[in-house]
Amino acid sequence: MVRRKDAGISPVVATVILVAVAIVIAIAVAFWASGLVGIFTRFERIEIVSVVQTGDDTFQVILRNTGSADTSIIQTVVNGRAVGTLSSPFAVAPGATATCDITVSPSPTPGVTVEIIIYSSGGKQYPTAVLATRGTSTGAWTVTSATITCS
Repeated sequence: MVRRKDAGISPVVATVILVAVAIVIAIAVAFWASGLVGIFTRFERIEIVSVVQTGDDTFQVILRNTGSADTSIIQTVVNGRAVGTLSSPFAVAPGATATCDITVSPSPTPGVTVEIIIYSSGGKQYPTAVLATRGTSTGAWTVTSATITCS
């Protein structure tokens, strides 16, 4: 009788192969899970870069979306009065910069602080303030209307 040698994989080699396969599967699951986390943790954040008065009754607000989700500008509040609403929301993509011109009526009194709050579609408020350096009003100033246009 011819006796055959035991053929097969040694237990050490089998263990090494099993550990390697388990590590590869664990890495694949980790990448998949991190992709899911990235999708579900998107957020909006608008950073107001600058605000300047460009005319007697016009203020220019430059803003940037520093978040990871799209957002839209929907309204502005000037000195506590909700006076400026866009005809349609203005979308700002992540990393994009937008310029919004806010025209108030009547024009402010020079030297008065104008508080501007930008509202986003995510329900967040982004306040800023600017000192009016020109205008035609005298005495106490109250804004009665405003328009906002963004580009």
